[in-house]
Amino acid sequence: MALSRRLFVTSAALSVSALATSGLPAAAAPSASASDDRSRIPVSPDDTPDELVRKASRVRPTARQIAWQALEQTGFLHFGVNTFTGLEWGTGDEDPDVFQPTGLDTDQWARALRDGGFRLAILTVKHHDGFVLYPSRYTRHTVASSSWQDGHGDVLRSFADSMRRHGLKVGVYISPADENQYLHGVYANGSARTPRTIPTLVPGDDRTPDRFYTFQGTDYGAHMLNTLHEVLTEYGPVDEVWFDGAQGHIPPDKVENYDWDSWYALVRTLAPDAAIAVTGPDLRWVGNEDGLARENEWSVIPVKENQYGRTDWALSYDTADEGSRAVLVTAQPKTDYLQWWPAECDVSIRDGWFYHSDQLPKSVDDLTKIWFGSVGRNSVLLLNVPPDTDGRLHDTDVARLREFRARIDSELPQDLARGARTTRTASGITVDLGRAREVDRVRLAEDTRHGQQVESFVVEAWLDGSWTQAAAAGTIGASRILLLPAPVRAQRWRLRVTGARGAVHIAGFGLYRSQV
Repeated sequence: MALSRRLFVTSAALSVSALATSGLPAAAAPSASASDDRSRIPVSPDDTPDELVRKASRVRPTARQIAWQALEQTGFLHFGVNTFTGLEWGTGDEDPDVFQPTGLDTDQWARALRDGGFRLAILTVKHHDGFVLYPSRYTRHTVASSSWQDGHGDVLRSFADSMRRHGLKVGVYISPADENQYLHGVYANGSARTPRTIPTLVPGDDRTPDRFYTFQGTDYGAHMLNTLHEVLTEYGPVDEVWFDGAQGHIPPDKVENYDWDSWYALVRTLAPDAAIAVTGPDLRWVGNEDGLARENEWSVIPVKENQYGRTDWALSYDTADEGSRAVLVTAQPKTDYLQWWPAECDVSIRDGWFYHSDQLPKSVDDLTKIWFGSVGRNSVLLLNVPPDTDGRLHDTDVARLREFRARIDSELPQDLARGARTTRTASGITVDLGRAREVDRVRLAEDTRHGQQVESFVVEAWLDGSWTQAAAAGTIGASRILLLPAPVRAQRWRLRVTGARGAVHIAGFGLYRSQV
């Protein structure tokens, strides 16, 4: 994306990034570094509403969560046997030889995503069908059972190498569901959780691990642990591990209780900097597949611990309000913790998650609305761009990504506040642009090392001798972008916080005139 937009927090607003807004509720100043033990705070049934708010104000993100939220825009690559069968959810009994991406070009994927403004990409290493995109030791439902590249193909290797070569971070999606392992009597077989040694060496195994680990797991839980161990030890650094909560399409009397605690622990051990999503402790699903966050999206929300340590919503994934004062009280009877659990907004550029030749990509207008509705609402956009049957991103999609980036760059061109004179006020920040300038986009950010505190604010322009409201909203968080209904021409602009949970620390106050 445009340099001025990416680095808007280095504008004049940064000079007041440590602003502790007076006249608002006080909170103890946190240290500059984030620590895991402050990312969740226990809730008691005896907590009063005021105590709940105070606890929410003290929650801080971990370093990995801060790094993840800074990505803003990430890519998803749904690719596998479904690409060739036309299904969205595979059956597990596919002939692996159907997988024939004869023109596989992961460098093309990486270039297209990089040029489109993406900073991380996630590959479906294993989708619900159980087909694995690398030659695993623990299943035959893999690329090694296809005649493609004479059984020596490794999509994950190619993907990881290409992403790093072009400056993108690497993410992996490993579905907990596995139709193939169900057919082989491993998934949902009723086995007990017992100590499992990871990695589990197999006949002919040439590995000599420096260390073995012991985790509790079912038969299938151990299969997942071994899969995770292969991926996280043999393919270089991984920055995001993506789980969903899907169960296989199996008889209703069958269920696999996932070993979340063991899976999380192994990821933390082998990839300590990786964010675990979205059925994971680091970030959550926004609750829809439209790519849109709530108007006021909180990163601190009430959570509970479910089955074997799974992080879950105290209320529901699709609750219209996840973190306001009222919700903290409503959710209290079901809440174990208040946790920093920011939202990821997933959506596909096409109607399906996998490539289908009869579908077309979304329009630039639609993608732009999605971007403002996710990145502009304290969330990270995860946009799926599925490779086609040749193993390339379709030319139409690549062109659309270029057009999308150009549109966002023109929506938020030069930050007019960059280098402007900035002063503190009793409840916010005032920026003097030096002369009257037209503004129709406002971008704000809190310094989330100090938590998410702003509950309401107004943006005002000095017009005809008085402050006049140009926009008003609720939360800010890591990123909030406001689109003014019409350009406003003024020299002086003010951000005024009207409600907060604790001391407010503003990291960015950017002003733009779109060129659309």
